[in-house]
Amino acid sequence: MRKIQSGFTLVELLVVIAVIAMVIVVIFPNFMGVRQRARDTTRKSDLFQLQKALELYKQDQNPQTYPTTGALDSSLCGQCWSSGADCTGNIYMRKVPCNPGGGAPNPYTYTRDETDDFRYSVSACLENIVDSDRDPTPVPACDSTGTSYTVEEP
Repeated sequence: MRKIQSGFTLVELLVVIAVIAMVIVVIFPNFMGVRQRARDTTRKSDLFQLQKALELYKQDQNPQTYPTTGALDSSLCGQCWSSGADCTGNIYMRKVPCNPGGGAPNPYTYTRDETDDFRYSVSACLENIVDSDRDPTPVPACDSTGTSYTVEEP
């Protein structure tokens, strides 16, 4: 009578491990790209929120104008932006967005047109260098990533 052995041979186990390793090698970089795209989507959304806050600011001014260049610097990251101190008066934005990827506190660059007080641009540096919405020429602040996304006065 022969004894029946159940189980896998060493070769079968090595083949399964090799196949699993190949699948991980193919899928892992794709997951990293998903995180970058998610952070970039957050940055784009933040730009539109900043655009709305800038419109509220302009409506509150007499005469109507946008803030000067640099008004949305990194000191406002996570802070309330309002017409009064400590989030009093007209509130433009309860919490100014910070960098969704950590690192630098404010990845957003606000610039008012030097010749026209009714024109501005707000830019963000993107991580995904092949983003379909990227600027044709990145803003200088994004030289390290080489990719930016800009929203201008509507």
